[in-house]
Amino acid sequence: MFFYVYVLESLKDGDRYIGYTKYLNRRIKEHQKGYNFATKFRLPFKLVYFEGCLNEIDAKRREHYLKTTQSRRFIGLRLTQYTKAKTALGIGS
Repeated sequence: MFFYVYVLESLKDGDRYIGYTKYLNRRIKEHQKGYNFATKFRLPFKLVYFEGCLNEIDAKRREHYLKTTQSRRFIGLRLTQYTKAKTALGIGS
């Protein structure tokens, strides 16, 4: 069983949301339906990144790290081609 750390990008404002879950597909659907207070005003979302961890403690630790300033830079670098393609198409910021 995996635990997933994921990054969603709001198609409304371009901001990113980082979370973790045991059931990735179900959790994304919950975000899309507005069940999460932290994200319901920024719908819709697109899954732009995820990682799998073998246990919950590692996933929580990774989620916490990904929410730091240093790691947000890592995510930006990791998604360089995605961002370039989005910019070339004139989508978002």
